[in-house]
Amino acid sequence: MTPTYRKLARVPVWPLFVAVAFAAVALTALVLIENQKLLGAALAITAALCFCAARFGGIAATEVAASENPWLLRGLITVASLAVIFVLRDDNFGLLMLATVLIYAAICLGLTVQMGYAGLTNFAAAAFAGTGGYTAAMLGQQSGLPDALVLVCGGLVAVFIGSLLILPVLRTRGHYGALTTMAFGVMFNVFLDANDFFGGPQGLKLPGINLFGWDFTNDIHIFGLVLSSYANYVILTGILTALAMVFVGLLDRSWVGVWFDVVRLDETAASVFGLKIAYWKVLAFTLGNFLAGLMGAVYAKMTGFIAPANFTFGDSLVMVSIVILGGIGNRWGVLPAALIVVLLPEKLQFIQEYRLIFYAVLVIAILTMRPDGLVARRVRKLHTEASA
Repeated sequence: MTPTYRKLARVPVWPLFVAVAFAAVALTALVLIENQKLLGAALAITAALCFCAARFGGIAATEVAASENPWLLRGLITVASLAVIFVLRDDNFGLLMLATVLIYAAICLGLTVQMGYAGLTNFAAAAFAGTGGYTAAMLGQQSGLPDALVLVCGGLVAVFIGSLLILPVLRTRGHYGALTTMAFGVMFNVFLDANDFFGGPQGLKLPGINLFGWDFTNDIHIFGLVLSSYANYVILTGILTALAMVFVGLLDRSWVGVWFDVVRLDETAASVFGLKIAYWKVLAFTLGNFLAGLMGAVYAKMTGFIAPANFTFGDSLVMVSIVILGGIGNRWGVLPAALIVVLLPEKLQFIQEYRLIFYAVLVIAILTMRPDGLVARRVRKLHTEASA
């Protein structure tokens, strides 16, 4: 039998350039525009263009081009990110908000592993981020450890606390497991508020990050240009979020991701086929909590001050809403959802006092009109058959 060959069609890459350029321009405009009417018009135009792209196949073409040219996509995203940082180089508030969005995105990537992959509901993500933040505050004041190790310790302490919580979670299912994490989130906040050793309701101050002699409190001087010190945190959080995105992607494409899916879809069937349900749930809980603790430590160092009010149950609900809005189980939806949930209330002044209502309405609307989220998760393909 003579082998047959299939001629592959050349996939155009211009949708990648258009999509990344559009995202960079829209993000920059969202941060820079202060006039509320002008901002509303810009948001309406952006939403209309996104709808047209989805309606006429632009998003689908971009997804195909991205899957065929992953390194080109990464390069374009890197160039676009540096361009955004350059344009916002002296905007302290804008850079701070971008770094905050990236921190939320990385934490929600951990939630994606827990909720979207393993089906393990966690309503205490803010508490685990707070664990990392308070670990950074205590170690920074008393131990003299280098900040790189302090940040890692923030993630490890969150894992340790999570290992205690996972014991009752494993003994429950469904809504009862969710209630367990909710109780822990509330208990964590009350404990901090009543404990003077951790600063009580007044909180704790802590210094900024210093990594290998790189002081994040200083401005960046490069080629005669001066970038705000907050650009340091945007670069750091961008790198950490990118690494988390790559790791979660590799996890999803591996057999570990397949086993997570099996545990999420049917625990009884998974047990029949020999999978250890507790093992995979513990693994998912550990990975997600490490990301939360690590990014919580970065957040504490970046803001220079933490208090129980920074890590409330409401903040955990915000993180869960980001995962739902972006698309449960799809890591690519986390970043645009974080931009909508974190950045928009800061820019739209008239909804700042009603942000929790905004989150609730947003989640209800998504669950009603688009239950798969902004970026629906694709059906997993374990293998493909070559056509003759």
